[in-house]
Amino acid sequence: MKPKLQVALDNTSITDALISVKQYADAIDVIEVGTILHVAEGVQPVRILRALYPEKIILADIKGADAGSILAKQCYDAGATWMTAICSADVETMVGMKKVASTYGPDRDVQIELYGDWTFEQAKAWKSAGLEQVVYHRSRDAEAAGKSWSDDDVDKIAQLIDMGFKVTITGGLKIEDLTLFKEYPVYCVIAGRSIRDAKDPLKAAQSFQDEIQRLWGS
Repeated sequence: MKPKLQVALDNTSITDALISVKQYADAIDVIEVGTILHVAEGVQPVRILRALYPEKIILADIKGADAGSILAKQCYDAGATWMTAICSADVETMVGMKKVASTYGPDRDVQIELYGDWTFEQAKAWKSAGLEQVVYHRSRDAEAAGKSWSDDDVDKIAQLIDMGFKVTITGGLKIEDLTLFKEYPVYCVIAGRSIRDAKDPLKAAQSFQDEIQRLWGS
């Protein structure tokens, strides 16, 4: 199965987010309500996007760290398909999110955002607890310094996939980066600025989809 294409709406208002996503929604699979947008607008963007794009996966990127069940109910009540937990959260918090998710339907799920000094021992605990999705972030410092994806990044992604996780990759991804992962069954690729800020966002999104198709097929 080829990876899904996800775009992060890291806008500071729902108005700007809707203007942005309207340009390329037809060419992407997952619409992410970014953490910045959640801080600005709460869960209302999820509710609006679900009404406008009922067929799309809507991700609530809240990076929840505590009160998992309560946060999950808010996200799924608003229409989220997936939500995120930060990797430093207790496993019990993640499990609480997952249990709530399951009551809303089999397609509802929780992603664990891998930031900072997470370990594979933690990953084993997540997997044992029934968590299935992780989001691998390339270091922001590496991205800011203009460094490309490293062999260490690819090795960690491969190891997470071998453990049975559905792995999403993000971190300033450009089309030319995708070939680094062609040997692996990546679950989603997240493109933010490279699509949102493109001169022709729809064309940029379609170019990503074309490259995904070329590398992974159907």
